[in-house]
Amino acid sequence: MKERTRILIIDDEEPARMAMSKLLSTNGNVVQGAATGEEALDLLAREHFNIVITDLLLPDTSGITILVQIKSTSPQTEVILITGHATAETAVQAMKEGAFDYIVKPLNIDELRMIIAKAVEKQKLLSENVYLKKQLQERFEFDNIIGGSPAMQKVFNRMKRIITTDSTVLIFGESGTGKELVAKAIHFNGTRKDKPFIAVHCGAIPENLLESELFGYVRGAFTGAMRDKIGKFEAAHTGTIFLDEIVTMPMHLQTKLLRVLQEQELERLGSTRTIKLDVRIISASNLNLEQEVRNGNFREDLYYRLNVIPVNLPPLRERVEDILPLSRHFLSKNCREMQRPLMTISQEAVEALETYHWPGNVRELENIIERTVALTEGNHIALDDLPPHIRDEALTRVSERGVDMVKTMNDIERRMILDALSLTKGVKARAAALLRLNRTTLVEKMRRLGLDL
Repeated sequence: MKERTRILIIDDEEPARMAMSKLLSTNGNVVQGAATGEEALDLLAREHFNIVITDLLLPDTSGITILVQIKSTSPQTEVILITGHATAETAVQAMKEGAFDYIVKPLNIDELRMIIAKAVEKQKLLSENVYLKKQLQERFEFDNIIGGSPAMQKVFNRMKRIITTDSTVLIFGESGTGKELVAKAIHFNGTRKDKPFIAVHCGAIPENLLESELFGYVRGAFTGAMRDKIGKFEAAHTGTIFLDEIVTMPMHLQTKLLRVLQEQELERLGSTRTIKLDVRIISASNLNLEQEVRNGNFREDLYYRLNVIPVNLPPLRERVEDILPLSRHFLSKNCREMQRPLMTISQEAVEALETYHWPGNVRELENIIERTVALTEGNHIALDDLPPHIRDEALTRVSERGVDMVKTMNDIERRMILDALSLTKGVKARAAALLRLNRTTLVEKMRRLGLDL
């Protein structure tokens, strides 16, 4: 249901006030009137209004005074000033005090409706922005990052100390460990949480475009620069910029980034004007930056500037305790998105997931769970529902829990024989040839394994 716009009209001339009320009481608008500033402020103290339209000259006060009082108690209410004596001075003062717009008598009602529509749209966008920021803050609360293992608890303890500072942070971790998730958690739990968070994947932007993306440019800076454009650093002003895979940044841009870090200022491409910045920098790398410095691929002075507070994210294979809760989380998420009942997972399947070495880390686990939910027919995930490479590794790797070697070898032989028979449509001689066995050896193995001859 559409929310109705509440409008207050303040005008001491009753015919004008009544005419405006009648004309604006359309599209479900709720309109009320007041003849004096005192009467208006009394209404505003008791009721909420989205829009206030006030005459500049009132019997007991001025429209500017009403504007200032409204903005001090209800900043979200938009105020439109009306006057028959427009001057540049009063217009400037009105806008400076926070008026949404300024309109001159005699009124053009279509113009006034258009101004009101813009004011309502602004309020809607601001409301949505507040809601989205709240959602982001809730999503990236520390409690929503899954990790009960000792390794992740160390990370959380460090993050909780970081959020009270504005220090530069460098996050280390293999691909898929959740470096951007940690960067967002640091931002949305810190003092800059209501300010911009701008993420830049340095390796995903072509080298010839990265400089203009980061630092912006002015019209005419290069062929095709038809207008001024702000860069990511300016967009992140007062907030946080996250530079992912910083190691891929070309050396000449590393030099420019070092200057930005040192001076907290930049120049757009093609400009000599210095722009002051207030930006927190969080960067990340999946490579050992110390080694990259030794190899001559990364500036040593920039490395020390970025590595004020390091955060090391452990790979998933070093936090096995987190695999089951992560799997359950991804199961719940994907079942909900695919509109399926919540699926269960067998102990054998869990053990297989915990045995697998996860080269793609948490991102790979998330993708595997999504694929398994999509392809499994029932509401229970068994070992055979997992991808073959995870099943096979689970069968052949020895973990601290130990492994039944005889059963494992029998399972492998059984699967290989069944695959060969499937490929040869049950012809044992051809299946034996695929397996590099004599036919009699194959028949003996099938008998031992209890396969139907």
